[in-house]
Amino acid sequence: MEDLKTKIMDNFHGTIVNDPFRWLENSDSLQTKEWDSQQMLATKQYIEAIPQRDIIKNRLENLWDYPKYFVPKKHGDYFYYLKNSGSNNQPNLYRSKHLEAIEETEEVIIDVNSLSNDGTIAITNLSFHSNGMLLTYALSEKGSDWQEFQILNLESLEHYSEKIMWCKFSSIAWEKDGKGFYYNRYPEAQNELNDENHFNKVYWHSLNTDQSADEIIFEYPEDQQMMFYPSITSDNSYLILHAGRGTEHRSRYLYKDLSTPNSKFKWLLKDGDALYSFIGKKENQLYFFTDKEAPNGQIISISVDSPENENWKVVIPEMDESISSIKIIADHLVVSYIRHASYCLKFFTTSGNFIKEVPMPELGTIVEFHGKEEGDELYFSFTSFLSPTSIYKYSFETGQVIAVFKSSFQLNPSEYKTEQVFYHSKDGTKIPMFLTYKKGMKRDGQNPVLLYGYGGYHISLTPSFSASNLLWLENGGIYAVANIRGGGEYGLSWHEAGMKEKKQNVFDDFITAAEYLISEGYTNTAKLAIMGGSNGGLLVAACMIQRPELFGAIICNVPVLDMLRFQKFTVGRFWVTEFGDPEATREEFEVLYAYSPLHNIEKEHQYPPILITTADSDDRVVPAHARKFTAALQDANPKSRNPILLRIEKGAGHGLGKPVEKIIGEHTDIYAFLFKHLEV
Repeated sequence: MEDLKTKIMDNFHGTIVNDPFRWLENSDSLQTKEWDSQQMLATKQYIEAIPQRDIIKNRLENLWDYPKYFVPKKHGDYFYYLKNSGSNNQPNLYRSKHLEAIEETEEVIIDVNSLSNDGTIAITNLSFHSNGMLLTYALSEKGSDWQEFQILNLESLEHYSEKIMWCKFSSIAWEKDGKGFYYNRYPEAQNELNDENHFNKVYWHSLNTDQSADEIIFEYPEDQQMMFYPSITSDNSYLILHAGRGTEHRSRYLYKDLSTPNSKFKWLLKDGDALYSFIGKKENQLYFFTDKEAPNGQIISISVDSPENENWKVVIPEMDESISSIKIIADHLVVSYIRHASYCLKFFTTSGNFIKEVPMPELGTIVEFHGKEEGDELYFSFTSFLSPTSIYKYSFETGQVIAVFKSSFQLNPSEYKTEQVFYHSKDGTKIPMFLTYKKGMKRDGQNPVLLYGYGGYHISLTPSFSASNLLWLENGGIYAVANIRGGGEYGLSWHEAGMKEKKQNVFDDFITAAEYLISEGYTNTAKLAIMGGSNGGLLVAACMIQRPELFGAIICNVPVLDMLRFQKFTVGRFWVTEFGDPEATREEFEVLYAYSPLHNIEKEHQYPPILITTADSDDRVVPAHARKFTAALQDANPKSRNPILLRIEKGAGHGLGKPVEKIIGEHTDIYAFLFKHLEV
């Protein structure tokens, strides 16, 4: 390894930082490709030598083979929904005029699985015209965030000839007559993996014309990082633009009067002082979610005739629970809340009067809900740690909830249990954690535990079913999910308590979760593994570096690990609002440098067995993070008695649209690694 190291040094505010594995940032170099091949071969040989691997793979293939439905949406005469029959790599788009006896009446509209031989093309975005006759849908290849939009006539089932390119995190807003739509995209990129993703613009596309003829409707050269997402009010009176910078938890809004020819865009919410999210329009009032002066969120209404702050009306004030999602359905405000990391669903009048809460079957997650503003039905999906996702219909007329697509997965929930416990972090903060295990589990300190966490970006870890996790439970494992700070479980303040200079709180919360599991007799250090992905990959790597003696194994998926250069790659610059910017001030540099996993590896230290995963096409968190960390760990202790393995998935990205075959392959290797090192 010594002969591969380079003498590259950076000066951060007077501190010289060595970066000996900078060359691994270049995915196209022959040297990097050879290094990748060596790592992949070593990992493959190690994992395939684990005796349980084939049994694990066979069981996972069996567990994953069941139908999976997504929430249906009514457009025109049909219900449209995504469905994976069980054995497919990707869900296909179906439609049916009735949801009863569905298998007798449904038809495939888009056979996604026929678009590629290896299942690496996924459908990622559906936008229907209100007349139910037109559909735009996006395709992503090999897990890329880049999307290609196609247009389908739902009467003839024929595609329009044009394709819409250079889209990433894009929105579609159909014009009322169906002659075209508004959308946002980036300029043509020279290199999709390394492009700068600057100068997002809003375009108008007319049907049956080439994309090159599209007209720029809005651009904002004053801020090259601002992104704009178009939508149109249900009465087609206003074109609304949501403006934001990547993952920043703040937003702005503009609007354009579509009833007035040649009208200009006007700022409605320009300050960017909080998060705002447009809900809908009733009469002359625009409804927004905001966490301005309400960390758990509230719903306000704004009149475009008098949009000043002092004229805002609070429709639904902040509550003890944190708002997750809001829609206007059946002339009601339908709001999903997160209550101690589990979901509840409440109905209000559009003037804000509380009507009722719809009881959920158990502690779980409302994944999605949908319905028409003027309809009388609400469809929602629900899941828990022990319940695969099922689809339900609520009737506003009868007040009844019935199952529309009930999962056929064969699981006896009476054999397992989920409990929610609370523990205190290093600074005394009370943290919730879910534990799922087989009934009859003994707290004798000998149970294998897989502790999962994320801790960032206001993302909440609420209960959800995983067929792969069931394999762990079947074999006596405990699956633990810690709802640490940095997430959104308790609103904005919970998120902000794990950002920037407070990021160490996130690691402390996770470390004390591990200590709690040991002190309470669930497990011991040799039987305790931790796992996280992306920002969660940073979490588990930082915790391993800070407390290596606490863990028996580490699963570090698609991780962010170089906290001094993350902002240099693809959309990494958007993350400075979450982490801070090492180049901006010495204070921010010192915070990042103090916990950056890549820069805090100790020489000749014995770290726990670690499996690091990445993907060659990941254009969100580039594989350089995983490569450099792997190389640095191996270099620090070339005689380590514990394995330091890197798994590189070919033809995949950060996780978006990953085919089932690749998911099973990855999970097979992860659980084989865990079974070996935790002696399951």
